[in-house]
Amino acid sequence: MELDPEDVFRDEDEDPESQFFQEKEASKEFVVYLIDASPKMFTSTCPSEDGKQESHFHIAREKKNLQELNGVYVFNVEQRECIDRTTAKLIKEFDVIEESFMNAIGSQNGIVSDSRENSLYSALWVAQALLRKGSSKTADKRIFLFTNEDDPFGSMRISVKEDMTRTTLQRAKDAQDLGISIELLPLSHPDKQFDISLFYKDLIGLNGDELTEFMPSVGQKLEDMKDQLKKRVLAKRIAKRITFMICDGVSIELNGYALLRPATPGTITWLDSTTNLPIKVERSYVCADTGAIMQEPIQRIQPYMNRNVMFTAAELSEVKKITTGHLRLLGFKPLSCLRDYHNMKPSTFLYPTDKEVIGSTRAFIALHRSMIQLGRFAVAFYGGTTPPRLVALVAQDEIESDGGQVEPPGMNMIYLPYSNDIRDIEELHSKPGVAAPRASEDQLKKASALMRRLELKDFSVCQFANPALQRHYAMLQAIALDADELGETRDETLPDKEGMNRPGVVKAIEEFKESIYGDDYEEESDSGAKEKTRKRKAADAGDYDFVALAKSGKLKDLTVVELKTYLTANNLPLGGKKDALINRILAHISK
Repeated sequence: MELDPEDVFRDEDEDPESQFFQEKEASKEFVVYLIDASPKMFTSTCPSEDGKQESHFHIAREKKNLQELNGVYVFNVEQRECIDRTTAKLIKEFDVIEESFMNAIGSQNGIVSDSRENSLYSALWVAQALLRKGSSKTADKRIFLFTNEDDPFGSMRISVKEDMTRTTLQRAKDAQDLGISIELLPLSHPDKQFDISLFYKDLIGLNGDELTEFMPSVGQKLEDMKDQLKKRVLAKRIAKRITFMICDGVSIELNGYALLRPATPGTITWLDSTTNLPIKVERSYVCADTGAIMQEPIQRIQPYMNRNVMFTAAELSEVKKITTGHLRLLGFKPLSCLRDYHNMKPSTFLYPTDKEVIGSTRAFIALHRSMIQLGRFAVAFYGGTTPPRLVALVAQDEIESDGGQVEPPGMNMIYLPYSNDIRDIEELHSKPGVAAPRASEDQLKKASALMRRLELKDFSVCQFANPALQRHYAMLQAIALDADELGETRDETLPDKEGMNRPGVVKAIEEFKESIYGDDYEEESDSGAKEKTRKRKAADAGDYDFVALAKSGKLKDLTVVELKTYLTANNLPLGGKKDALINRILAHISK
């Protein structure tokens, strides 16, 4: 079957006919959410995804939380100060904010019939003011309006209704003339469908077939909005652009994406204790002999053959520059040659692009499909701004399910170790005449039973939150709210105590311990275990004559582990590098 590269490897945001491509052409996106807080938004309910009844206000709140919020404005409220001034306390209590809106903040009457106050007009004016920055040519500006009131001025006298309708429609037209699009997300009542023809068809400009097709598409529009906005929040970000040199005269362009990136609390910003402004950090080099501040470029030294070789910063940069920074193909190997532990750091996902080199996608597809069919991976050399690495390019096929694409097609660039990076496993049972321990059939049977009892159901690494980060954010929240106690954080990495105490699990654990240690096994305290370990290591230290090795200068021939056996046996500190350990042993022997 002939493959069309435009269909196989095109992102949604690269399709000129798709909404994603058109939105991508604008360099920035500004969105304001207008949420109605009138009584109908709280009294009208519909079933949620989990079967519970939720108010329309709650549904609108959930939908707008899916985006990186540019602005949220809730209209039809009596008191604005408490919601316009966002505080840490308001954010903390956001889960219960619906009740406070219904009881205290939200209007009890919506747009009052005897009043000239037009809350919808004011909301559109505020949204337009929030979107005043940026040109419509370089930014996509949108207003999302959530409401279940299809006729906001229906209870007014005819003359007042006509006047307020005219001014509101004019305000909407002014916003649209400035390049701001208004999108209505109507929420229908259980017993009555939202009638867009009463007012909102003129506000958003629907005519003919658009008017008849709008309401049937609303339900799907809300679901599409949920899925697409999630994609936008988790948008792929290009980490690097790579030129892949296949052979002489043949090279293609690739985009590299970082699929894994450690989440950290972020850097600390130091503030001046008087002005509370960020401190500017400057670094100066001081001469160790004269104490003078060095003005000339600093030179660096590298010990080599009992002498110090001096480098300038420019020379050192030139020495480190080994390659041009391209990805160069070396050849192909069967996938069976690649081990799971042959990775120095998280892989980079590669995807073709025709932006710089036309034909890159077709060449990439040819390699990608052939590697999958033949079970091969590519070996390549990659030299970038970081130290050059030997890499393996493993083709990944597309995986789809009923919900859409699960895994995209592409290649994973795995960073391989050099021969200098490999550390051999220490042989623990290599003494001649001493048989290595072996597990009996009964021990294997008990271990298998224990594994079946402790099998994790529906396990995924994505379900575990970093406990250190959770505690960090809980501490920040406590400081922001002036809380006396730190909020409770759940450590999902701890064993399930309730599950571990089930009779079947307890029995499997006891049987496994009994098969290993025997009937007379008794758990030792931590102090007893440490003392036993210390005595064992002290016995191991007796295998060497450290005094003789020290006199002959052969302590350096021992490994760090062997040196630490002496330090452990004599209750000496274990920290430091190998030279520090040797000096510590020599100092102890000399006493």
